[in-house]
Amino acid sequence: MGFTITEENYIKAIFHLSEDGDDSISTNDIARSVNATAASVTDMLKKLKEKKLITYEKYHGVFLTKEGEKTAKRIVRKHRLWEVFLVDKLGYSWDKIHDLAEQLEHIESDELVDKLDKFLGYPKFDPHGDPIPDSSGKIQPIKQTLLSKLKIGEKGKVVGVKDSSSKLLQHLDSLQIQLGTQLELVDIVEFDNSVSLLLDKKRKVTLSKIAAQNIFIG
Repeated sequence: MGFTITEENYIKAIFHLSEDGDDSISTNDIARSVNATAASVTDMLKKLKEKKLITYEKYHGVFLTKEGEKTAKRIVRKHRLWEVFLVDKLGYSWDKIHDLAEQLEHIESDELVDKLDKFLGYPKFDPHGDPIPDSSGKIQPIKQTLLSKLKIGEKGKVVGVKDSSSKLLQHLDSLQIQLGTQLELVDIVEFDNSVSLLLDKKRKVTLSKIAAQNIFIG
C-alpha cells in the first residue's frame, strides 16, 4: 500500500515521539512536530487509523500499530541512509543534509534502498549518530545519555544529537564539537545551567543548557 508524503511524515513523527519515550502521544505533540493545526492532525489521524497504521482514541493518545512501526522504520531507514550518502559520497556537511534527506526518503523503491545500503557498506549509524534500521527493521541499541544529565567530573564522548537542526550543528561546528569528541563536564553554572566542558583534554568551552539537552554522550 502506498502512502502520501504527508502520511509518511506523520508516521515518522509519531515514531520519533515514541522513541523519545512518550508513553502517550497527544495530538498537540504531533501538531508541534509536524507544524500543523490540531484540527489538521485529527483529520490525518483518522486516515491513518483507517489504514491500520495507528490506534487512536480521543483523549487516550496515539500509538503505532505493528504495521505502522514497520512503515515508520522503512522511512527512517531511507532517510538515514541518504544522509550517509550525502556526507560520505557527495561531501555535504552534517548541517546541510536533513532537508535533502527529507525529500529523498519518499522514494518508493526498496530495491534502490537495499542497493544504496550495500554501496555504503551497510552503515550502522547516520552522520548525526542515529542508528539505521536494517532491511528487517532491526535497530541496533546504543547506550547514551544527554549531556545535560551528566554530573561534574563525568566524562564521555559525543555519540549523537537529539536536534539535527542546522543552527545547532553549525554551533557545534564552530566549537569544533563533533561525533567522537571526548569531553569532561567541568562545571555547571548555577545562574542558567550552562555547562563548562573540557574537550579532548585540552580545550575549554561553554555550552548553553539548551545545547546540552540536545547532545548525546556515550
